[in-house]
Formats: sequence, C-alpha cells, structure tokens
Amino acid sequence: MIDLQGITKVYPTPTGPFPALKGIDLQIQAGEFVAVVGKSGCGKSTLINVFTGIDHPTDGEAIVAGTRLRDLSEGKMAQWRGRTMGIVFQFFQLLPTLTLVENVLLPMDLCNIHLPAERYDRAMHVLAQVGLAGDARKFPSGVSGGQQQRAAIARALANDPAIIVADEPTGNLDSRAAEAIFALFEASAAAGKTIVMVTHDDELAALAQRTVTLADGLIVNEVVRVPRPSQPNRCSDNLLESRL
Repeated sequence: MIDLQGITKVYPTPTGPFPALKGIDLQIQAGEFVAVVGKSGCGKSTLINVFTGIDHPTDGEAIVAGTRLRDLSEGKMAQWRGRTMGIVFQFFQLLPTLTLVENVLLPMDLCNIHLPAERYDRAMHVLAQVGLAGDARKFPSGVSGGQQQRAAIARALANDPAIIVADEPTGNLDSRAAEAIFALFEASAAAGKTIVMVTHDDELAALAQRTVTLADGLIVNEVVRVPRPSQPNRCSDNLLESRL
C-alpha cells in the first residue's frame, strides 16, 4: 500500500543543507497498523508528509496505493489525497467557523464523495462512531480537546479512505482517551484499512502490529508483532463516551 524507495529530503538552512531523511526504504502493507516513533526532529513528520504528498522528496520514489506521487500535479494530488487518505493532524485543524458535522462534511464536498443527499447521513454516522453524534452541531470551541480530536478522526474517516495517517493523535490526551483513540485505529485496521500513527508514546506504539523507529533521518529499528485478537466491543460508542 505504501512503498518508499530511497527517500531523501534535504532542507536548505542558513547554515547549510539539513538532511531530514537519508535514503529511507519502507514498505507498509494493506491492512497493517504501523507506529512510527523517535525523538523530536528525527524525521517522523517529514516522512509522513512525503507519502501523503504534502511535501516532495529531494530524491527517491514514493508509490502509494498504486500511484507514483511524482506523476501527480498539485491539483491532482489534492484530489488523490482526499480520496485515498484520511489525515489526523497533530493539532486537529478543525475549521473554527464550521460545526463539527460541517467539518466532517467538508472533505466529502471537496472530493465529491458519496451522493449529495447521502453526505449528511454519512457525516452523522462517522460522528456516531466516535461518540459525537450528540455534539454534531457544536463548534470546535464549544467542545473539549478530546472531543475535537475525535471529530478530527471522524473527518479523516468521512471519505472511507484506504489509508489513515495520524500525527501524534494522542499527544495531548490522557491515557484513557489515548486508549480509546487507539481502539478506533485498531478496529479500522481490522476492517482492512492501513494505519500509520506517529507517536511519542512508546507504550502505545508497542500495541501496534509493527513499530518503526527513526533517528537522525534513518530507520534504526523495526519490531513486528503478532496481531492481538480482535475485540469487537472495544470501540462501541458507549465505551468511547465513558473513556472520553
């Protein structure tokens, strides 16, 4: 699903070129749940920016969901990203002038996903999945940080993407909230979606099927684990409400 070959990213700085990534080779399969860990500045965010098409590598090849990213124009890249990926940004990036349900509707409208008459029901469905159906008409400023994070996850799920990418999705949450967010990703992977989660939380990363450790722009370690037995009730709306 994600195939990175010799990815290098060099940023110009006043003191000279800074290599953020140094020849990264990484393959992630469909339905795999991968955690990417490492200290600040090791290249984690740069890595996900490359395979989401937000940034371009200096050298190397990124092939995602069968598409060679260098072949896409900026306009086509935006459409491809909206249809292929759901991105959960570190600081949510919900539009403050839109309600939660309007934030979830936005990617469907922009990418023309689902029939217009079906989009509101779809938005309410994914909000219900994260326990926010009752808060759908609230603005981001009217809900907690944990609720905003869940709304951001609902927005990422809106177009039913094959790949979900989350940059520090639990960084500002307590342990109970982080566990519930993780459960959502785990259930999505069990349903066949590819999940890539960047995190500083080593304990949370250890629950993923695979952990990739970066240091100084290089992959320095990978750990592959036997998937845990599925727990179909972990992600129920009532459980999310009780945890968050």
